[in-house]
Amino acid sequence: MADLFAPDPAESAPLADRLRPQRLEDVIGQDHLTGPEGAIGRMVAAGRLSSMILWGPPGTGKTTIARLLADAVGLRFEAISAVFSGVADLRKVFAAARDHAAAGQRTLLFVDEIHRFNRAQQDGFLPYVEDGTVTLVGATTENPSFELNAALLSRAQVLILHRLDARALNILLGRAEEAEGRPLPVTPEAREALVASADGDGRFLLNQVETLFSVQLEAPLDPAGLSAMLHRRVAVYDKDRDGHYNLISALHKSIRGSDPQAALYYLARMLTAGEEPLYLLRRLTRAAVEDIGLADPNALTQCISAKDTYDFLGSPEGELAIAQACLYLATAPKSNAVYAAQKAAWKSARETGSLQPPMNILNTPTKLMKQLGYGNGYTYDHDTDEGFSGDNYWPEGLGPQTFYKPTDRGFEKRVAERLAYWEELRRAKRDD
Repeated sequence: MADLFAPDPAESAPLADRLRPQRLEDVIGQDHLTGPEGAIGRMVAAGRLSSMILWGPPGTGKTTIARLLADAVGLRFEAISAVFSGVADLRKVFAAARDHAAAGQRTLLFVDEIHRFNRAQQDGFLPYVEDGTVTLVGATTENPSFELNAALLSRAQVLILHRLDARALNILLGRAEEAEGRPLPVTPEAREALVASADGDGRFLLNQVETLFSVQLEAPLDPAGLSAMLHRRVAVYDKDRDGHYNLISALHKSIRGSDPQAALYYLARMLTAGEEPLYLLRRLTRAAVEDIGLADPNALTQCISAKDTYDFLGSPEGELAIAQACLYLATAPKSNAVYAAQKAAWKSARETGSLQPPMNILNTPTKLMKQLGYGNGYTYDHDTDEGFSGDNYWPEGLGPQTFYKPTDRGFEKRVAERLAYWEELRRAKRDD
């Protein structure tokens, strides 16, 4: 199969292809892997590669690293894409790899977007990886834990590539300017905006740079002019993929951690990327009962009101109510006492679910049941001076339990005082 990813040195080739590194040490932003102490650096130094999965965002160098790995250890490089390849293509690749192996030439098989192969296709790699026919290097933007077979993962190292930071992207800009023999036609402020707009994607940045070099400008572009000329990169976000779950986790934990600024940021990330507002409202409501509870009972009311407001106004106006609810939750006192109490009570109920309540609080709809003692000894709390009888409500085989333990934060502090008052009355009645 032809090498789909070989660099094209022709001047007509895209800038990103012309600037592909020719040595591992020229790869930017991934020193934790390619450096002397990194996993890839150590393997290259030893002259032996193990199969690996390169996991990282788009434009971070996965394809380039795979190609350079083959060159570094003298392996034949074969590349396929899971998007365009099927079982027949895999058979041809493995057959060719075996032929080359018989001639003393081992193969590095690079599989782009390997997560797009189904489970059966992924299993098809196993015998060829195990017998050394190929050294597999898979590339994926998705979490391998969810997208790849456990059997395949057990035979390959998962190496994580980082999104390119501002320093790495500026190095790329410098290389582009050197290749073109002239500086970018932008002001320093626009240069910073250009780097920020790439969102860690080196390929996207170089494509934008190529557009800037292709036009004739009378003066360097400022940020406004840059924005008018170039399209901003759309954030990487799939509603059923890893990025979705990472962002919703970040939102929830920022609320729990009482950081309203971070919470609003992650809310904005999801809404601007196209997340369903009702999904976010459900998660905010969950946070209200799980992480705030009775420390601020109004938190739940805020969420339900935000949902009603959004239903009434729609987007974008209704999103303001979602932002208000988010900020309310993040700034509210926190308590998981209700959440913990629910878990403990459910556990106890499952373990003791057949115990009968005490006779004094049993239902007494018939005369026979009254004769049998149902309801005997029950005290109507409103008839007491304190509005509190202190009766026993627990099954005989269980005894009083403590599931709910209010904190001393927010409204729960008052709840705790109330519980302490009732316990004192209960103790006094027992002593009588």
